[in-house]
Parts: sequence; structure tokens; C-alpha cells
Amino acid sequence: MQKNKKLFLLLFVIFMLLMLWIGYDISQRTTFPGAKGNLKERISTGQD
Repeated sequence: MQKNKKLFLLLFVIFMLLMLWIGYDISQRTTFPGAKGNLKERISTGQD
């Protein structure tokens, strides 16, 4: 492999690992919307 291809591959792997780490970090800080109870404020019947 040429030097440029190796450098590009290395940068790509680092970038993908960084994106996976950021995605995991965000997913741990948030809750799944289906896990929340149905609060009165969230339920809208359309009759005000």
C-alpha cells in the first residue's frame, strides 16, 4: 500500500471510532422516548 492510502485508512479508522464513541456517549445520557410514562402534558386530545 502507498503511504497516502495508509494515512487515509488510519484517519478513517480514528474518525469512525470517534463517531462511535460520541454516539455511545449521547445514547447513555438520554432516555428512550417509549420508556417515559404518558404525562398529562404530553397527552393532547385536541379539545381545549
